Amino acid sequence: MRAVAALARRSARSDTGRFLVEGPQAVRELLRYAAPSVVDLYVTAAARKRYAEVLASAHTAGCFVHDVNDEVLAAMADAQTPQGMLAVAQQPEASVESVLATGPRLLVLLQEVRDPGNLGTVIRAADAAGADAVLVSSGSVDAFSPKVVRSTAGSLFHLPVVTGLDAGATVAAVEAHGIRTYATEGEAPTRLPDADLTHPHCWVMGTEATGLPSDFAARCSERISIPIHGKAESLNLAMAATICLYASAASLPPRNPMSM
Repeated sequence: MRAVAALARRSARSDTGRFLVEGPQAVRELLRYAAPSVVDLYVTAAARKRYAEVLASAHTAGCFVHDVNDEVLAAMADAQTPQGMLAVAQQPEASVESVLATGPRLLVLLQEVRDPGNLGTVIRAADAAGADAVLVSSGSVDAFSPKVVRSTAGSLFHLPVVTGLDAGATVAAVEAHGIRTYATEGEAPTRLPDADLTHPHCWVMGTEATGLPSDFAARCSERISIPIHGKAESLNLAMAATICLYASAASLPPRNPMSM
C-alpha cells in the first residue's frame, strides 16, 4: 500500500518507472490502449459491481486485480475521490526518434509547462485534434503525475507523450525531418488565419507566465499569433494550444489510408 501511495511523488515514479491511474474512465482507456503496461489493478466491491465491463477487460488482459476496501484505496490514491478503482502502470518508452520515424504531420512541443491542468488539457486537445504526439521539455511538470493523468481523461494512452526533452535539440530534430516549427507569440506578424498549415508542422509553445523566449522563438520556422478580437489580454496555454491544434486539423489534407 505504501509503495503505491508513494507513486504520487515524482521521485518514486522516476525510481520505479511506474505511475498511478485513478478512476474508471482512465483505467478503462488504459486497459483498452495500453493493457500490457498494467502492473496491478485495485478495486472496491462497489466499483467491481458498477464497472463490471472494466473488470472484464482487466481479466481478459490477464491483469492482477486486487480487492480492497474504501479505506485502503483512499490511502493509496492521490485523488480526493478515487471512485473505487486505481491502477499502477509502467510508463511508456516513447522517444522523439520513434515519433519521427512514423512520419508525423502534426506535433506540439511544450517548453517548461508548469501547470498540471494545462499539460493534461493540451494532451487531451492534441488527441482530439488528431495530433501524432505531444513533446514536453525538461523543466516541465511530470506528465505522469496523478493530476496530469486525471486531467487527460484517458488521452494519455491514445498518443505518444515524450518527456524530459531538450527543446532546442527537439526543434532541430523535427525540422531535420522536414516538419515546420511554428512558435506562438502574442505579437507575431503572421496571424493564425493566415498561416500555411497544409504541410507537416509542430506547434511550439512556452510557459504559462512568459511564453517562449524571443531568441528561442527565432529558431523556429515561423512565428504565429492568435488574434484576439475582444478585450481579453491573452489566452492561457491550454486554450491557445487547442485553438492552434484545431486550426491544423482543419487545414491538413485527409490522411492517406494506405499510410496508416
